[in-house]
Amino acid sequence: MRGAKRHYAIVFDLEFTAWIGSMASRWTREGEHTEIVQIGAVKLDAETLKVTEEFDCLVRPRVNPVLSQYLIDLTGITNEMLDAKAVDFITAYRGFLDFVGPSPIWAFGRDDLIFADNLKLYAWDALPVPPYSNVIPWFAEHGIDLRGKHACDVAEASGAVFEGRKHDALSDARGVAAGIQAVVGRGAANPFIRAEGP
Repeated sequence: MRGAKRHYAIVFDLEFTAWIGSMASRWTREGEHTEIVQIGAVKLDAETLKVTEEFDCLVRPRVNPVLSQYLIDLTGITNEMLDAKAVDFITAYRGFLDFVGPSPIWAFGRDDLIFADNLKLYAWDALPVPPYSNVIPWFAEHGIDLRGKHACDVAEASGAVFEGRKHDALSDARGVAAGIQAVVGRGAANPFIRAEGP
């Protein structure tokens, strides 16, 4: 309908500090925290699923400010890149909230909990985490088994093309969005229209 308010959905991904064995130990070893080092997101028109805007921000961790070689190799993010371009978490998070606006946020897995952990770690837990949905159950409903996979695997698992570098937050967010576009393109109900309501 002409003049109707546009609705959007945000698909995002996070990269955060890690070391060899972090995933297996679930970051329970002493001194390890899931400090965010990159927030990447795409804003989709909820009806057409077209990307209308992107958000990409490097974040400077406080507790472990020097990245491990493991994380550097995994993500391509270097300590020099953080020195040159990163901002404090609260600056990055407020920028993300501004980007999100009133839209719901979606990601692979429980990245909402990573946001919550960082807000608590840095004593900013009075700030909200926007309404969140995990894309994994939606993909499972449509026959895409993502067990044992990562956000960077969603596009290919869904029959779409992944572009960019795997374990780069913006590239991974684009890949998840591409997976959603591919599944909806094959006839699945648009999850964002369902989430937004009529």
